Amino acid sequence: MRYFERRKARIEIIPMIDIMFFLLVFFVMVTLRMIPANGIASQLPQSATAQELPHPKLVITLLSDDAMEIDQRRLSPADLTETLRRQPEPEKTTVTIAGARTVTLQGLLAVMDACRLAGITQVGIAAQEAH
Repeated sequence: MRYFERRKARIEIIPMIDIMFFLLVFFVMVTLRMIPANGIASQLPQSATAQELPHPKLVITLLSDDAMEIDQRRLSPADLTETLRRQPEPEKTTVTIAGARTVTLQGLLAVMDACRLAGITQVGIAAQEAH
């Protein structure tokens, strides 16, 4: 009487492992796409006292011709101030200025003035550690 024999229940885990592997690959790929990989190649100034900054909310790129960019959009100082003012809670917004080595002090001050006029007080300057 084979029909009445009690079989022990078995859970097949091979398909579950395949699904978990697929989900892992999916989340890794999505996470990698979320990290911005575009930007402008520049040589940052070096500093012997450079330290780790918290991850900024905004990165302002200062080009060698003193042009300002956010997300590859060129802005004038007035446009930069207006863009920064539109940020939710500008007083808590963290901004990092990334500029080439050839940026003038006047260009750096123009960006810092725009930040201060918008109410932003947490400003960092990107630098590489001196080797």
